[in-house]
Amino acid sequence: MRDPWRVGTSSGEQPVIERASSADLAFVAMDTGRVPQQFAVILVLDKSDDLNLSQLQKLISNRIRAVPRLRQRLIKVPPGCGRSVWVDDADFNVDRHVRAVACRAPGDEPALYDTALSVIMDPLPKDAPLWLIILINDLADGTAAVVVVLHHVLADGLGGVNVLAALLDPGAPPAAVSFPREAPTRASLARDAWRTRLLGIRRAAGLWPSLRRSMFAGGGFRPARATPCSLVQQTGPHLGMTVVRLDRGLLRAAAHRNGATTNDAVLVAVAGALHQLLLSRGESIDPIAITVPVSGRRPGGGPAIGNLVSPMLVDVPARGNLVERLAQVESAVRAHKAAATGPAPIAILGGVFRFLARLGGYRFYMKHQHRFHTLVTHVRGPAEPVTLGGHQVSAAIPIGVGDRGNMTVYFEVLSYAGVLTIAVIVDPDHGPDLGALTHLLQSELDSIMASP
Repeated sequence: MRDPWRVGTSSGEQPVIERASSADLAFVAMDTGRVPQQFAVILVLDKSDDLNLSQLQKLISNRIRAVPRLRQRLIKVPPGCGRSVWVDDADFNVDRHVRAVACRAPGDEPALYDTALSVIMDPLPKDAPLWLIILINDLADGTAAVVVVLHHVLADGLGGVNVLAALLDPGAPPAAVSFPREAPTRASLARDAWRTRLLGIRRAAGLWPSLRRSMFAGGGFRPARATPCSLVQQTGPHLGMTVVRLDRGLLRAAAHRNGATTNDAVLVAVAGALHQLLLSRGESIDPIAITVPVSGRRPGGGPAIGNLVSPMLVDVPARGNLVERLAQVESAVRAHKAAATGPAPIAILGGVFRFLARLGGYRFYMKHQHRFHTLVTHVRGPAEPVTLGGHQVSAAIPIGVGDRGNMTVYFEVLSYAGVLTIAVIVDPDHGPDLGALTHLLQSELDSIMASP
């Protein structure tokens, strides 16, 4: 195998250097546990009996030309040449990334979720681009599903939506670059690394204020201890999930009537459901500490993919007057959100964080953290119905996995075509009863939508 880091280049073209960001590399460093740092969306397709694997492979082969990152590998560079870089995979084969699996019996909705989870929790091979698309076309009701899996090093939730938009009909225009491009030379990498270091020295004075600001959004360097409860305990490698669906317009209107947002209403509903669940166990916890990832992307600005997300910690009241609870959450989110839209702590700490994470520091922290009880992510998907290969997408279901440490339950929220889908994901061996929690969450959401 030839050395990719050549002394010179035969084409005479200026080498293209695409560095992985500090936040991207943090997810690589964190990916040392039994559960990989990966996320996915399940696209349920209507009347798609005629969609086969060969057709899907051909479709995706054409569409990924609009997203060069999907044909690139993350490669370590020689010593002294800076951070890892993305390079085109000359051996790329779409058949390796687009496959089909059989749905577990009996082929109903819970079986689909179990099948999708088994795919998402299987680590993607590091010697190829870090994504996978799975066709599941033998569901009991005659529909099919396509599961799009991405490693977190590729993108955060909003970046994943941007990738998905390029794959859906009609697709995006192909990128105006040849494939495969030659890897940058060792000399060009070294020069670029020194330029980056010099810029880093100039910006060093702003690192401490940025870190303080970012940590403020996440509760500070020494946040108040989240009240101990049975939600926070050591977790295992297994996951189970179910879904709550509701009319996004109704929830949004109810939230706006009370001066809040849709996301505020979801947080209040989650806290109320968890509070009721804990009461049934003889525990009374109020407030519920919830971590909320906040995107740092701005409309029309910044990269379409990659990781630009920071954690925001919100203490959500779990009981009392609904209007007052919504107002408290709206105020807390407004006070902290601006701080959370800057660089994430894992990006600011850079190599220090990655070094500690590779030694197991991140896993140790997650197993022993007392900062939050649960996590709620919320990503906005397409507002209008979309199609894939001419087949309408009837539902879009988010799933994220990773090292959960002592968090036994979390919630993934995605809006699509007027429907808000909340995936409730639990550790079935240590977490709450999935059926009971789902019922309580639906009841809390109904109460908010019915509020005057």
